[in-house]
Amino acid sequence: MYFDRITETIAHFIGLFDTASEEARLKQAYDEFRAKQEAEEQLPEHQTAAIKVDTSHSLEDFDPSLKYIGVRPEIEQLTVWSKVAFTPPDVPVPDGPFLRDFTRLPDGTTVGSGGVVLPQIEPPGDLAAIINQEIRLSDNDYVGFGGSGLKFTPPPVDDTPMTDLQQAAADLSPIDDLTLPGTTEEMASFVTTAIARFDSFDADDHGNADVFTTKGETIEGTYLNGQLVDEADVPKMEDHVNFLKEEDEDAKGPDAPLDTSVSPESSDFMDGWGDGTANPSVEISTGGNTVINNAVVVNDWVSAEVMAVMGDHFSINAIVQINASCDVDSVGAAVGGWPFDPGGQDQSFNIAMFKHIDPSAGEVDAPSEAPPSFPAYYVVTEISGDLIMMNWINQYAFITDNDVCIASSSGVQSVVSTGDNVAFNGVSLNELGNYYDLIIIGGNIYDASIIHQLNLLIDNDTIGAVDGFSTTGEGSVSTDGNLLWNQASIINVGNGTTEPLPDGYNTAAGNLAAGNHELPNSILQDAAFQGIGVLRVLYISGDIYNLQYIKQTTVVGDSDQVALAMNQMVANPDTEWTITTGGNQLVNDATIVDVDGYSKIYVGGDSYSDEILIQANLVSSDPDLGEQNPDILVTEAVAFLDDGGDDTGDAALSTPIAPQPADSASADVMQHMLG
Repeated sequence: MYFDRITETIAHFIGLFDTASEEARLKQAYDEFRAKQEAEEQLPEHQTAAIKVDTSHSLEDFDPSLKYIGVRPEIEQLTVWSKVAFTPPDVPVPDGPFLRDFTRLPDGTTVGSGGVVLPQIEPPGDLAAIINQEIRLSDNDYVGFGGSGLKFTPPPVDDTPMTDLQQAAADLSPIDDLTLPGTTEEMASFVTTAIARFDSFDADDHGNADVFTTKGETIEGTYLNGQLVDEADVPKMEDHVNFLKEEDEDAKGPDAPLDTSVSPESSDFMDGWGDGTANPSVEISTGGNTVINNAVVVNDWVSAEVMAVMGDHFSINAIVQINASCDVDSVGAAVGGWPFDPGGQDQSFNIAMFKHIDPSAGEVDAPSEAPPSFPAYYVVTEISGDLIMMNWINQYAFITDNDVCIASSSGVQSVVSTGDNVAFNGVSLNELGNYYDLIIIGGNIYDASIIHQLNLLIDNDTIGAVDGFSTTGEGSVSTDGNLLWNQASIINVGNGTTEPLPDGYNTAAGNLAAGNHELPNSILQDAAFQGIGVLRVLYISGDIYNLQYIKQTTVVGDSDQVALAMNQMVANPDTEWTITTGGNQLVNDATIVDVDGYSKIYVGGDSYSDEILIQANLVSSDPDLGEQNPDILVTEAVAFLDDGGDDTGDAALSTPIAPQPADSASADVMQHMLG
């Protein structure tokens, strides 16, 4: 841009004026800076030290193939302590108001020349675990093979005997109808109701059930089906439950472990099964179901050396075990002469263990001339209200495997398996919490550990044959071999004996309720606290609810119906037959470990402590529990019997016969009974 002469002159004048003004400002600021700098104290210069540089290494020319080798590290030899021992100092108890003020000092405060610091302790929180595990499986199969040309529709099965069995099993338990408590009032009512029912339970007058019961303040040992046995004689679960047994690696054929690494094109494929043409045989397995409920609870949430309760103390440990089965098998005359599996009898086990562990039982005080030492100080924490420790576990398994099978031999090896279901419920809880030396409860204690186990099996099998069926080959039948297993353990850690409440504890509870955290000297002199430096005290103004409850119910319905016929084209009378309709395994296994750690329990009110065991076996073999005449049942079940059929067994059916739907009344008897 170009300016005229006057405008340019004015612009130059303004620029020069601004420059002169800026120089004046800078000169003034510089003079002030120099004056302030002169006024400051002159600091001494930093000392410098001579640095010795070692240049003994001479540099060489660049070498592209040079490899770096690091310097070997120096290894420091350290000695790790194998044992650390700590002996707290023995601090004498101060006199006067110092002790009262000392208990109120905040955490981290050091008092006295001995350097004693009181620890800070926290109160425990409530704990409630409610777990419900259910398995429901319906595996009602229909199988027809071998070329008989027939279909089989069994008649409806009367479920009245099944309902009677379920009701009879429920009557054996005095607490079968108790439900999950939802409030502290209901928890207290649950414990007191269970105690009252166990007290009034009578083992007699339960029909055909074999009931054993024992109760007392303390039960110790292991009971097997009502008999006290040594620990070495207790049956092991892994020796009886097939699911837990180790597989035989040398077995061949159907008994061998499944090897998926062998190709079907290999010559080793189906090794041990034969070539499928020699020795024609038919093997039918419709049972073999395994159902396991397993639960373990370890309650170590709150424990103490001494517990003092101002109110009442209720304690109950109970195990209820019931095995109920209805195994009324009906075998037709055509196969009635076959040998039955001699080792296939039903087995029922009720195994219960009560064990008490006293941590101080094996301790022996070493002789010492020094006087006994007692706590010099104490710290108190409190809970305003109740303390709840509840584990409620309900495991329920409902399995139906009512299979229908019509089988013939086509001159080869035929293997049919419609069962072998495996169902498993499992839970394990380990609850680790806080430890105190003394717990003072202003209310009551409700302490209950209960295990309730029920196995219910319905295995009413029917095996019949079409008119004209015959075989010259060997045959065997196994309709039993069922296993009902209940195993329960309740382990208490702590002495648990109760004593009357001393006056000092009653006074301490009154002080704590009023907000005064002062303990009488008589409490500090309690023999249970000998050797403790600082007493850790928990005060609960309300009640303690310690409820550990495990309920396991296993229901299996395996009423299989098998009909045998001849092949339409070739009779194959030399076929070997193996029929297995049982072999079911029902297992309940539960353990409760309740860690209290008490060496003493002082009770100001009433004290109730009891343990009870109920073991029952109910086997339905009387007419009122469902037994029928086998000949009549076979005639009704094998509905397609036709005396006018030809010698090959190709019978002409008067009415169409088709498999029964899985959701019908006859195919799901158990659902009608317990669903």
